[in-house]
Amino acid sequence: MMAPRGFRFSCVRAGIKASGKPDLALAEAPHGASAAATFTRNRAAAAPVLVGRENLRSGKGRLRAVLVNSGNANCGTGQAGLRAARACCAGLARRLGAAPREILPSSTGIIGVPLPADRILAALPELTAGLREGEAALRAFADAIMTTDLRPKLAFARASLRGRTVSFAGAAKGAGMIHPDMATMLAYVFCDAAASPAQLRRRLLPAVAESFNAISVDGDTSTNDTVLLLASGAGGVRLSDVEKPFAEALRSVCGSLAEQIVRDGEGAGHLVRLRVEGAGSSAEARGVARRIANSPLVKTSWAGCDPNWGRLLAMLGNSGYPFDPSRASIAIGPHRVFAKGRGLAFDRKAAHELMRRPEYTIRVRLGRGRAALDFLTCDLTEEYIRINAEYST
Repeated sequence: MMAPRGFRFSCVRAGIKASGKPDLALAEAPHGASAAATFTRNRAAAAPVLVGRENLRSGKGRLRAVLVNSGNANCGTGQAGLRAARACCAGLARRLGAAPREILPSSTGIIGVPLPADRILAALPELTAGLREGEAALRAFADAIMTTDLRPKLAFARASLRGRTVSFAGAAKGAGMIHPDMATMLAYVFCDAAASPAQLRRRLLPAVAESFNAISVDGDTSTNDTVLLLASGAGGVRLSDVEKPFAEALRSVCGSLAEQIVRDGEGAGHLVRLRVEGAGSSAEARGVARRIANSPLVKTSWAGCDPNWGRLLAMLGNSGYPFDPSRASIAIGPHRVFAKGRGLAFDRKAAHELMRRPEYTIRVRLGRGRAALDFLTCDLTEEYIRINAEYST
C-alpha cells in the first residue's frame, strides 16, 4: 500500500552502532503535523522521553519531525543526556527551518552510555539531504531503528467512507524489554488526515490499550517506550469525516505492529494467544493475563511444548484477584485440561503436538463476570538468555 502523503523519511550510518549498520532515522512532515503520543510509565524514563513530552507540551501537539537513534538509549545519563537530546533537536530544527520544540527525539539501545550527540549532529546534513517520500524510504526508516530485532516491522491501512480516504502507515521496533504499559519499544504511525492533537489522542489511547498494552515478551517495561501518531492533513480528509473507519484503521495498524513485535520476541519460538474470559473487569482480565504471560515457569513450559496446566492454575490463584477454582476452566487449543476445580482427562500427546506449532491459543475462563481480553505473548528460551547475557559486551 502507499505511504500516507505529507511525510518524508531518511536514514544514515552515524557511527552509533558498533556493527556499522544504519542507526539514525528521520521522519519529517514538511508542512508540520498534529501529534499525539503515549510514553513509558517507567519512572527511570530516558532523556528523549522527557524531552519529547516537554516538546509536545510546549508545541501544543504540533511536530515537524521525529529523530530516532538506535544503539544508545540515552538513559541513566543525567543532565548531560538531557542536554544531548535537546542539542540534537536544536541541530535538526536549524536544518529544517523549524523550532526545537517541533522535533520529537527517540532513542533505543544500551542504557547508561553517553549519547554521542556530536556524531548525530555531524550526520544531520546527510540525513536531511536524503529525505524521500514513499514506501521504500519508510522501509529504510524501519530498518534503521532496529536493535535486537530480527526484522523490520511495518503495517499499512486505509480508512474510507463515501469516497473519502485516509492512508495509514506504521513502523515499529521491539523484541525484548516488552511488557504492557508502554513497553524497548518504539512505534510511529503516520496518516494523512486533517486532525487536531486532541482528536488524535482520543483515538490513540484505546488503540494502544488494545494492542501495545496487551502484549508481553519478558515482563520488563523499558525506559524508552514511545508510541507516536502523526497526522499531516495532506490527504485533504478530516478525521471527523471518517470517524469510525479511522478508528478501525488505527487499531488495525497498532494491532499488526504489536503482533509483529511479539512474533519477533528475543529467542521466541512460539506466539501464544491468551484469551481471558469471564473476568470481573477489564483491569482484572489484563492483570490475570499479565500474571500468566510473565511467569518464567509458564513461559519455559511453552518453550518445551509441555501442556503443564498446573502452572497456569498456580498463576491464576496468584494473580492478586479473587479466584474460585470451582468456577474456572483452562483449555490449550481445543483441549480442555481443567474445569470445576479439577484436572480433566485429555490427549497429552495431541496437546504437545499442538504446542509445537509456531502459534496457538490458551483460553482461561474465570467465571466472575463478562469482561474479556485477548493478550499476545511468547515462550522463554535459552536464546533469550544468550541475547541478554551478552547485550552490552
